[in-house]
Amino acid sequence: MIEWRQNAPRWVQIAEILKERIADGTYLADTPLPSEHQLVAEFDVARGTARKVLVRLREEGVAYSVRGLGTFVQAPKPEE
Repeated sequence: MIEWRQNAPRWVQIAEILKERIADGTYLADTPLPSEHQLVAEFDVARGTARKVLVRLREEGVAYSVRGLGTFVQAPKPEE
């Protein structure tokens, strides 16, 4: 059971959880992230909330989407 913080929206907190999972290797580069439906089931949130999570991760460059396939972990960009 997740203890939700009162000072941040749930979609922000879920995005942070997924970023932690990416950092610890639970989700590797170019592997799929949970779908909206899976996020709804795991975190007991509305579909709109789940959608915001995936949009946020794409906006931050952490993930990318492939139409018809889902959202995937973005490979880290090589440092110069």
